[in-house]
Amino acid sequence: MLIPIFLVILSLAVLYFGADFLVKGSSSLAVRFGISPLVVGLTVVAFGTSAPELLVSVQSALDGNPGIAVGNVMGSNVFNVCAILGISAMIYPLRVNPRLIRFDMPVMLLATVLFIIIFRAGEFPRWAGILFFAGICIYMVYCVYKAKRGEVVEDGEEMKPTKSWMLDVVFVIAGLGLLVWGSGLLVDNAVVIAKALGWSEAVIGLTIVAAGTSMPELATSVVAAIKKRTDIAIGNVVGSNIFNLLAVLGLTATISPVETNQINWLDMGVMLGSSLLLLPFMRTGFRIARPEGIVLFLIYVGYTAYLIV
Repeated sequence: MLIPIFLVILSLAVLYFGADFLVKGSSSLAVRFGISPLVVGLTVVAFGTSAPELLVSVQSALDGNPGIAVGNVMGSNVFNVCAILGISAMIYPLRVNPRLIRFDMPVMLLATVLFIIIFRAGEFPRWAGILFFAGICIYMVYCVYKAKRGEVVEDGEEMKPTKSWMLDVVFVIAGLGLLVWGSGLLVDNAVVIAKALGWSEAVIGLTIVAAGTSMPELATSVVAAIKKRTDIAIGNVVGSNIFNLLAVLGLTATISPVETNQINWLDMGVMLGSSLLLLPFMRTGFRIARPEGIVLFLIYVGYTAYLIV
């Protein structure tokens, strides 16, 4: 039992560094080719921080563990909203860009509601996967279009390339390799732990796997909050949730349709409810204050305790 636990911890570190290398190398290459830092953030960085979720969910579905595949996406979204934003807001109150309320939040909520409607019978078929994956493509194209028109405000910090393009390529290859290895290591040992504890695949996906694959987002948002770049902290979470639902779940179901009865209405209700709760929090002075961060974090603690107990 100790060996699988150690390997899970090791896999989380591998996933973190893999995502970090992929983002660093890809961002540097993009800047070298003259792509604006904002467009890089909306595309490369969004993919990089959600790459662990993508690889873990796809591999879980292919390995015949659909509960982990879906639980990973749902659990990551709950972790992003409640734990990451909660912790970030407790560190420093988060300023909300009005664009998030006007466009990105409605997209996230629409994707969440559409997922619940389709998945209510415990199935997420291939046609739904194709529909969701098409949705992330449209969202990305729209974001890039808006950025090029200057309708999205940049954070002001320029991305700088590394010393050489060869180093960028090494970062990208190393990042992808670590992500593939780490995702396999995490899924295999999470299943072993789940069976030993008598947990279902869904519970292990909603807790250990979800929190583990969200480490890149946690690191990004916490560092952003410490540096008082709060729009990045919120944008990272909202963008990641959109990517998890549309890209991760979409591609997973496109490759291998998902079917499981281990996800219940409470799990879906917590994911939707926590996302809806963000709206009034964001609208009160266009910021998420420390007390609101505490509320979000306590929701995650309570939900996790319920799943385990």
